[in-house]
Amino acid sequence: MEYSIGEVAKKLNLTTSTLRYYDKEGLIPFVKRNDSGIRTFSDEDLNSLHIIECLKNTGMPIKDIKTFIDWCAEGDSTLKERYDMFVERKKLVEEQMANLQTTLDTINYKCEYYKDALEASSDKIHYHKISQDLPKSSCTKSQQL
Repeated sequence: MEYSIGEVAKKLNLTTSTLRYYDKEGLIPFVKRNDSGIRTFSDEDLNSLHIIECLKNTGMPIKDIKTFIDWCAEGDSTLKERYDMFVERKKLVEEQMANLQTTLDTINYKCEYYKDALEASSDKIHYHKISQDLPKSSCTKSQQL
């Protein structure tokens, strides 16, 4: 099946200008154009765009995504580079997730803290708590906040 740029934008929750930018930056060299010069996308193109968005969501710079696209075009000789890149991305995302879990633990702690304080109509009930009760996080400097 073939899709227009507008259909792809809608399916992937992107803007058409983002897709045009990807084209300009060489991220979607696989996309075909019809006789009128209008981009047409296949289901396989949608899968490739999904991978591009995945990499972008890890914080990978566009130039590095372009390198990945180039490796794909080169074929099997770059399998090791592509594998190593995804292993690196996986490690990075796992670190991000661990940091987010620590942040969520702190937020959950503070939700309970303020829920108890609201029920008691005062946060003085928490003065006896020690800072060791707080989840370990760089975003918590004081239990009084």
